[in-house]
Amino acid sequence: MSALRLVALALLVTVAQVPAAGAAPCPADPAQRLRPCDLEVLGGEERWHPDTSFTLRWRNPPQDGGPPVAGFRYRVLDDAMRVVREKRLALPAEMAEKVDVPPVPGIYTVEVRLENTAGSVGPAAVASLRFDNSRPGRVEPQPDPGWIGRADFPYPLRLSHPDGTEPRSGIRGYAVAIGRDPCSAADRCTEAETSLRGGREEDTLLLSSLPEGTSHAHAVAISGAGKKSVSAGRTALRVDTTAPQTALLGAPGDWTDGPVELLASASDVASGMAPTGAGGPFTAIRIDGGAPIVAAGDVVRARVVGAGVHTVAHYARDAAGNVDDGGVARGAPNPGPPTTTVRIDPEPPRIVFAGAQDPTEPEAIEARVADPLSGPSQRGRIEVRQVNSGDRFQPLPTTIEDGVLRAHWDSEAFAPGLYEFRATGFDLAGNEATTRSRPNGSQMVLAAPLKATTELELRLGERRRGLAPSAPVYVHGRLSGGRRHRLAGMTVRVVERFDPGAAERQRVSTARTDLDGGFALPLRPGPSREVVAAFGGTASLARSQSNPIRIDVPGTIRMTASDPMATVGGRPVVFRGCVGGDVPPGGKYVRLQFRLPGLRWTEFRTVRTDARGRFRHAYRFSDDDSRGVRFQFRAYAPAQDDWPYEPVGSRPVAVRGK
Repeated sequence: MSALRLVALALLVTVAQVPAAGAAPCPADPAQRLRPCDLEVLGGEERWHPDTSFTLRWRNPPQDGGPPVAGFRYRVLDDAMRVVREKRLALPAEMAEKVDVPPVPGIYTVEVRLENTAGSVGPAAVASLRFDNSRPGRVEPQPDPGWIGRADFPYPLRLSHPDGTEPRSGIRGYAVAIGRDPCSAADRCTEAETSLRGGREEDTLLLSSLPEGTSHAHAVAISGAGKKSVSAGRTALRVDTTAPQTALLGAPGDWTDGPVELLASASDVASGMAPTGAGGPFTAIRIDGGAPIVAAGDVVRARVVGAGVHTVAHYARDAAGNVDDGGVARGAPNPGPPTTTVRIDPEPPRIVFAGAQDPTEPEAIEARVADPLSGPSQRGRIEVRQVNSGDRFQPLPTTIEDGVLRAHWDSEAFAPGLYEFRATGFDLAGNEATTRSRPNGSQMVLAAPLKATTELELRLGERRRGLAPSAPVYVHGRLSGGRRHRLAGMTVRVVERFDPGAAERQRVSTARTDLDGGFALPLRPGPSREVVAAFGGTASLARSQSNPIRIDVPGTIRMTASDPMATVGGRPVVFRGCVGGDVPPGGKYVRLQFRLPGLRWTEFRTVRTDARGRFRHAYRFSDDDSRGVRFQFRAYAPAQDDWPYEPVGSRPVAVRGK
């Protein structure tokens, strides 16, 4: 044997040369001194091998001073105990040997004998070599004719048994994978890749889950030697584990006053909702936890009746059997269905006016709306009309808060007499109720006016003689109630309405009455005006207004002459002047007048001022009769529609002719 062969064999037995810890010693019987100890087949002699090469391992027994082991020999026998392999090696050391069997499946026997340096051959140690390289027949995963739903898991995938002749080693089990070949090697499967290990009859694999959609299951049979089927069987599995989506139509978002018609529709993008009869897809509506209303397919209708708050659940089952109805499927609870609340209140609310008017606020009209189920809404109105008039009710501005309708009736704006009221309220379901009564059943009737009457006087304070028009003017007044009752601490508005042409159209001042109901107020200077005092009233006192008083304010005007002497036929005398106060935008007309002492004024020219009230006129003396005569001249401002003052003339100026 070559040195290379010896080295290779030595490497194979490196581990075998060292006895395993705790290994039993070889027997000391002299008859067994040349028999190999603990002969074993790597991988186990009870295990089938898919390859023809086997590895043997043993230990040499102790020689106890006898001739040492010089080598070994082995032979392989088939099922008929015919020698099919034989070999002798001169290797004295303990070692392992690779032994090949013919490429024919079967159970072979190997005999190993030791030989010492004296040429003696010991008894044989025997082991079995099980070889099978045949491959099982094809297996087929059984297809599922329908859809696999959530409740079908764990799903039992059943396999057909291998066709053809069974391998000599039998069927160890099956390998199954989703979407790929179950085993990585081309002709065999490992123990880890074996899905079912119970032999030919264990043909069902429980799948805990599968992805949504269509999956393909691949399966092979595995022989006892680990060889797999030549080709994998394959089947499609359609999986839908998602319950249908449902939508509920017709449910009002708030209270309603009558029965509600509902429609639930369902959709499913995988297995679908096409009706297939009993056990197929359906859509359901369940009201208040009762028995569901069910219809095959994707649409169901239901009617909710009866007063109160109802809980409506809606769900559906698809072709895969998925349903979120809150029940239990195969011991596991289903998710609960979506729910909607339907509120029905068919009865109108109760409404009644307040039992009496508030004496501190008699014009406040109140009516209370009550509803035990849905409650009062934010809608409502209070109306009024004259008793026995036959007129239509007039709505009053109405507010509602916490179920109380409130309106203010301005009784002073109505003609004296009796008036009836009507209140209309609504609940949240839209039911309407109307009343004209108080709680005791009496009609809601009030007399106008409701408030205590008041009287307001206004008078102009005395003006001192010679007081300039620009000086302030005082007004005085008094506010009293019925029977001349003085009203103290009340606010009175004094309104000045100026004549047309004034820069300020209106001025409002306020005064407060004293303990005697009186008040006094200085009015700032200004143009001519009409003054009125007004009391706005209170919750229990009626409004009142004084008679208007008139304040006529004279205008102001002044004029000068350029020279007190005028030469007849010479240079003219220039008259200049100015109108005070608010001047019309287009100017103020001014009449220029003259007179002789003791005679009446005579107009000789009309001029117009500029926007600032200024005017100018040149006058030439041309009559010889004017020599030596002393004339008086003045400017006169007459009344004018857009000038808010009384007519006024300037102080005369004297000019003598020469």
